[in-house]
Amino acid sequence: VGGIYTVIQTKAKITADEWGENYFLVGPYFEHNVKTQVEPCEPPNHAVKKAMDTMKSQGCQVFFGRWLIEGSPYVLLFDIGSAAWNLDKWKGEFWDVSNIGIPFHDREANDAVIFGSLTAWFLKELSCQFDGKPNVIAHFHEWQAGVGLILSRSQKLPVATIFTTHATLLGRYLCAASIDFYNNLEQFDIDKEAGERQIYHRYCMERASVHCAHVFTTVSQITAIEAEHMLKRNPDVVTPNGLNIKKFSAMHEFQNLHSMYKARIQEFIRGHFYGHLDFSLEKTLFFFIAGRYEFSNKGADMFLEALSRLNFLLRVHKTDVTVIVFFIMPAKTNNFNVETLKGQAVRKQLWDTAQSVKEKFGKKLYNALLKGEIPDLNKILDRDDITIMKRAIFSTQRHCLPPVTTHNMIDDGNDPILNTIRRIGLFNNRTDRVKVILHPEFLSSTSPLLPLDYEEFVRGCHLGVFPSYYEPWGYTPAECTVMGIPSVTTNLSGFGCFMQEHVSDPAAYGIYIVDRRFRSPDESCNQLTQFLYGFCQQSRRQRIIQRNRTERLSDLLDWRYLGRYYMHARHLALSRTFPDKFEMEPSAPPKTEGFRYPRPSSVPPSPSVSQHSSPHHSEGEDEDEDERYDEDEEAERDRQNIKSPFSLGVLPQGKKKQHGEYRN
Repeated sequence: VGGIYTVIQTKAKITADEWGENYFLVGPYFEHNVKTQVEPCEPPNHAVKKAMDTMKSQGCQVFFGRWLIEGSPYVLLFDIGSAAWNLDKWKGEFWDVSNIGIPFHDREANDAVIFGSLTAWFLKELSCQFDGKPNVIAHFHEWQAGVGLILSRSQKLPVATIFTTHATLLGRYLCAASIDFYNNLEQFDIDKEAGERQIYHRYCMERASVHCAHVFTTVSQITAIEAEHMLKRNPDVVTPNGLNIKKFSAMHEFQNLHSMYKARIQEFIRGHFYGHLDFSLEKTLFFFIAGRYEFSNKGADMFLEALSRLNFLLRVHKTDVTVIVFFIMPAKTNNFNVETLKGQAVRKQLWDTAQSVKEKFGKKLYNALLKGEIPDLNKILDRDDITIMKRAIFSTQRHCLPPVTTHNMIDDGNDPILNTIRRIGLFNNRTDRVKVILHPEFLSSTSPLLPLDYEEFVRGCHLGVFPSYYEPWGYTPAECTVMGIPSVTTNLSGFGCFMQEHVSDPAAYGIYIVDRRFRSPDESCNQLTQFLYGFCQQSRRQRIIQRNRTERLSDLLDWRYLGRYYMHARHLALSRTFPDKFEMEPSAPPKTEGFRYPRPSSVPPSPSVSQHSSPHHSEGEDEDEDERYDEDEEAERDRQNIKSPFSLGVLPQGKKKQHGEYRN
């Protein structure tokens, strides 16, 4: 689900490149997914086939095939339902090993016991076949997979184990409860907190997995601090999350895509705001926030408060910029609302009217020019045309404000986003410079309202805003970065900390980092407001320069760089499990020095760099900036800065890939 699925799916290619036929993904079998995503085949390895046959002979369904994603890795899938008759026996065995009891009503935890028992059984059969040659590394992601790790260790299987936590169970629960989490990490009575939230057994499964693993990793520095206090073990390696970056052969292709999809969003806005289009779409910026509907964890509360303050600033300074903000967060709805659908119908009708009048006008103009006459423009449109146009104008009159949500919400009286909008009064009035649209469903290219998928929508926006309070990594701002769209993140998200470490002036590269760790909520909110206001002040050219820089940061997020941390974790696990066969050079986990982008020599004014006292600064300043900006020179300097700063000791000689070999 979500981020973890993205990690495993996108990482498959570089892992398959490294391990080839020796890389297998193990997971649960879901028929509807397997039919569309997996190509069945025979296992290439005799030992794997024999282990599968043993399990099948005892009544467990096991499937094997290639997952049809980049890298086409082998997948081994256990049908949890077919093995459910063993549940009580396996829960008993798990209790004997760990003293963790699983309540019968927790379906997910029961499934985790079945899946874990199947995994451990398979690893046992496999290691019996291999008898120490070759060695096996098993990498478990999240507590749902952890039972297999605990059982493997209790049976003393000759398997090197790694456990990765992508977030801690308690961290997510505590942050959602509006507790000052990061300043009180040492104070929590963890057993009590887990018990009160009825997740004590899950928490025990997570903590046992962490302590049983040979190597424990997590996805970011901020989650490492959290894991140390919540799970009582310091991670051995931090393994940041990457993406598969596909560079366009034409450097500015991503800018063209931005223009194309921006035009599609503008079409939607023309319909949604019909009758209230008294602002220029050319001077309109699109901001958005997207993700799981966790109102405070994802920072939607702070974002709305900052939008209220931004609206005040834009009105006071009488700027001609309008900001339209999309909230893409799935909630319970029962369909599109009528007013929103009507808006798109009115827009389409107006377009058809304009086209028919244009056609008539064009024919008359053409005939007049053929005769060598300049037509009388008063006669070229007859009374019928004028009547049609007047009727079209009357149809755009509306007696209500443009809706703040595109769907009928099932429980709108208790919806936190809508209640905050009511409190701060952002109802899309004509006088508001900030307009809000809540789209409580994930985007789809088949939608009758906004027919764009998520990636196309992101490319069409100007700024992604993710002021999260709890965000172990944060794929949303990372995805914005690789598409060349600036974003706002925080120093409580793994992505924000990672960028702070690697880029000396993140704001110049379109990564605005709000300090939510060491400032009060009000100060953080003011800082976010300043970032948004500063972004609104940029000229179009400054935004284009900034997008070029943002897109260049995508190299930092490529698995071809970040995969090294996973390699390190695997080598560390081998050297700890089989010390007589493998040894690590005595080096600490990979460091990222020499991997840092300097501040660009020319910086378009951005809030952290230069805050103008007045929004109307002189044109002269802009020209100076433009003179100093040489994109090719700057891009080359950035490329030089991403050099491979270290190599890993355990790689056999001759196998170390130099950075240059990976170049597109």
